[in-house]
Amino acid sequence: MDVGARLQNIRKLKGLSQRELAKRAGVTNSTISMIEKNSVSPSISSLKKVLGGIPMSLVEFFSMDLDQDNDTQVVYKASELIDISDGAVSMRLIGKAHPDRAIAFLSETYPPGSDTGEEMLVHEGEEAGMLVEGRLELTVSGQTYVLETGDSYYFESSKPHRFRNPFEQPAKLISATTPANF
Repeated sequence: MDVGARLQNIRKLKGLSQRELAKRAGVTNSTISMIEKNSVSPSISSLKKVLGGIPMSLVEFFSMDLDQDNDTQVVYKASELIDISDGAVSMRLIGKAHPDRAIAFLSETYPPGSDTGEEMLVHEGEEAGMLVEGRLELTVSGQTYVLETGDSYYFESSKPHRFRNPFEQPAKLISATTPANF
């Protein structure tokens, strides 16, 4: 049995990055990477510690059916979306458990007076979105745009940017970013 490939498949099915699993399990990122690449063969106690970050027992790990076609979720009910924000803005992630997710697809709600923060956001990748309700202010590289319902955007995330709702109505946005860092 290929323990490394099994760990990688289960980690991805659970929607965890190597970094997140390492953090949860209390091990280094390189430990997870080396196990998944079969560079090291973990002891039972080491594997048990890593699986504690999922969480999963050794019995579940070795007996779980990894048939991707049957296990990969296709439809996500509204109640299953995970809010990944920590402020007034709601950012609900669609497809968190999808293995090998290449994009972060979000349903966002900006109450009146909310924003993504005073500090401009900068990260690798690209962003695209469409405002489906309300009005929203988007600033990219010092240029401010007012999005109206139905307007959309697309830009490189390496450009300093932020979102803000200075208006009296909530704004609802559907967006996608790469890479899938959430």
